[in-house]
Amino acid sequence: MKLINIGFGNMVSAGRLVAIVSPESAPIKRIIREASERGFLIDATYGRRTRAVIIMDSDHVVLSALQPETVANRLDDRDDALETEDTAEEELDEQT
Repeated sequence: MKLINIGFGNMVSAGRLVAIVSPESAPIKRIIREASERGFLIDATYGRRTRAVIIMDSDHVVLSALQPETVANRLDDRDDALETEDTAEEELDEQT
């Protein structure tokens, strides 16, 4: 399971992540309100301004104080690191 740091030591499962969006639009605000009413809202902002809304495949909505681009870059960096690691392992297997 790959975990992505969403700030302040909080992690979400990369495999369960559906979308990373900005919280400014009316539809996203409605998604946040509805998730809160249903008990599916996770506030990981530690009291700071919400800058990214992470939508999970379990219908949970996670609020983060990081910019959406930052979270996405961490997801991409994690994928790149895993690909590099897999390639290195394959090369070692071929050498033996």
